Amino acid sequence: MKRLFTIIFLFLFLLPASGLAHVKWFTETEAERAPIDTIISPLFVTFAFLSAALLSFLPLAMKKLHAHKPSIKWESRVARFRPYTFFILQYGTVATLLIQIFEGSLFAPELLELQGIWLWAVWIVILLLSIPMRITVRAGAALLLILFGVSVFEHSWLHMLDYVFYLGIIFMFFFYRTRMNIWTFPFLYLTTGFSLCWVAVEKWVYPNMSANVLINHDIFTFGFAPGTFAMMLGYVEFIIGYLLIVGLLNRMLALVLTLIFFSTALLFGWIELIGHFPIHVILLTFIIEGVSFHKPPVQFHERTWQQTIFISFNFIFALSFILLVYYRLAS
Repeated sequence: MKRLFTIIFLFLFLLPASGLAHVKWFTETEAERAPIDTIISPLFVTFAFLSAALLSFLPLAMKKLHAHKPSIKWESRVARFRPYTFFILQYGTVATLLIQIFEGSLFAPELLELQGIWLWAVWIVILLLSIPMRITVRAGAALLLILFGVSVFEHSWLHMLDYVFYLGIIFMFFFYRTRMNIWTFPFLYLTTGFSLCWVAVEKWVYPNMSANVLINHDIFTFGFAPGTFAMMLGYVEFIIGYLLIVGLLNRMLALVLTLIFFSTALLFGWIELIGHFPIHVILLTFIIEGVSFHKPPVQFHERTWQQTIFISFNFIFALSFILLVYYRLAS
């Protein structure tokens, strides 16, 4: 079992370490939507069913993993920091906004330019979130939600779905220590996982952009053609997002994804670090929190065979649904 998870860890880390990124940040190539029959190729379909088959083994593997003493000890040690997860997210968001002010754009490098009233609005959000009081944090969250809405108006809601995890952060700030508190982390998992899935589909719908990034940055593709490797990267990213949503490997995935994004920052530089900094903050809370007080979707099925069917069949459904919705709405 230890060998199995070592292999999984190395696969997840080595394969996408050179390419898990928002491709639009690093290429000037115009986005050209590929024909749907080109995207859903025999190779693409093969990867889909192969991924579903591999995912079906995870419920059994996770039960065996949780029975190991090192895993139990590690989780108990990490769980000691749970009382601080909200404050990590709160002041991590403050740090995120400060970095974005320095860079000159809000939420992501290609979005709202911080000038005039928008710059002052972000400074007010930082001030409100810095004060450890519920009312100021909620006021800061409300203003941040308005700024997100302005970004939707400026760049379209389709574009902002890449960054929907900010809505998870805002939701957390609004409902922390209320009756809705039980839904805060599930919603943060949902929005973060969906963001990863949505960005993964971008690599399939606009393969010319992904291939351009791989070629221009001399990224090692393990002998695969750039287009094929970009498709594989998309699958890895989609699987990680999907598993965060359904509630499997949460801590392990958060740790692996953090290491991946740090490695891509070494390759792509400052822009990559700025764009993924809020994700790092969120992943840190996931590493600490696990599933803690909430019951993830996969655990609604008690028997292993039920979880196996749930995770594999829903993967195919989620993949098909998100891909077709993205393709239909993308220009």
